[in-house]
Amino acid sequence: MRPRTILYTGKGGVGKTSVAAATARRCARAGARTLVISTDPAHSLADVLATEVGGAPTDVGAGLHAQQVQAQDELERHWSAVSDWLGGLLMERGVERIAAEELTVPPGGDELFSLLEIKRHAESGEWDVIVVDCAPTGETLRLLSFPDAARWWLAKVFGREQSMLAAARPLARMFLDVQLPDERVMAEVHRLVGNLVAMHELLRDGERVSMRLVMTPDRMVVAEAMRTFTYLNLYGYLTDAVIVNRVFPDELADGYFAAWHGVQREQLALVESGFAPVPVLRAPYFAQEVIGPERLDELAGAIFAEHDAAGVLHDRLSQSLAVDNGRAELRLDLPFAEKGDVALKKIGLELVVRVDGHKRTIVLPGALAGYRPTSATLQDGSLVVGFEHG
Repeated sequence: MRPRTILYTGKGGVGKTSVAAATARRCARAGARTLVISTDPAHSLADVLATEVGGAPTDVGAGLHAQQVQAQDELERHWSAVSDWLGGLLMERGVERIAAEELTVPPGGDELFSLLEIKRHAESGEWDVIVVDCAPTGETLRLLSFPDAARWWLAKVFGREQSMLAAARPLARMFLDVQLPDERVMAEVHRLVGNLVAMHELLRDGERVSMRLVMTPDRMVVAEAMRTFTYLNLYGYLTDAVIVNRVFPDELADGYFAAWHGVQREQLALVESGFAPVPVLRAPYFAQEVIGPERLDELAGAIFAEHDAAGVLHDRLSQSLAVDNGRAELRLDLPFAEKGDVALKKIGLELVVRVDGHKRTIVLPGALAGYRPTSATLQDGSLVVGFEHG
């Protein structure tokens, strides 16, 4: 039985690590064998927990284990043969050793390889709940969304092309002075791509795995979270909750903080509409920095006062997109919308939808930049929007 896995992501500085640690402590206190791991290259999990955390699961008390994944260890585990071959090739071409070693790692590779640690733990049978503090962006998760392309690539590269490489190696060295990859390198790439395909399938298991977006009620932060939410939906990753952190209390509606409080109210209204029907959980702006067990438990109590921290809080993708031959169809989950007037307005990559007096703003993927909305209908609790190119 796979464990319950919760991945937290969001813009840097919004308190994502604190929320992940607070969630993990609450799950552990409920009796679940819980592991919280950080795949963020700039680890702060140990600081938030106020204890030492190693590169392997470390007992941090109260039934909780924590781990700060070391990117270099994961690179050596998944990419050493490729790195050695490519590094040697670059140095033969006059690239300095340090630069060559840096260039052998693909962009985002350290984060990508670190995420594979989730797969290893999910298959180990040691944990009931795994809470992941991801890098402060949705880009890493997008790197995992290529199963069809990867399967095609595997079939091509490891079909007749692999035998052709074997025949071409001596000729490449003789005539081109280039060392083609050997079987060890090809096997490592094959294994890595296979792991990434399996990782993608694990993340799409909505019954056991979900994403949670952490944000503060600030314009730039909310805008980025909405973009991330759109892509998570379109790539098939279930977002079961969004957490709005550092919300000013209503007592600050007057006086020095009045303007800031007003901006937060506006952004909270946008969050409630833009992420609907996904639950929006809130945490107040605490008087003290959220560090250590006591503060983390206080944060968890505020966020999950009415919810099970380990539960799947929403079980359906909120958006889906189909594009075919110059046409596109976007489905938006609006389970409480009644039959009535639907109004659409597209501004750049933002689609503003009004249904029965309710307004909702959706950030569209870049692929729809050249499309215009042509129809909108309510069907079985969903709004279906048609687009045409041009």
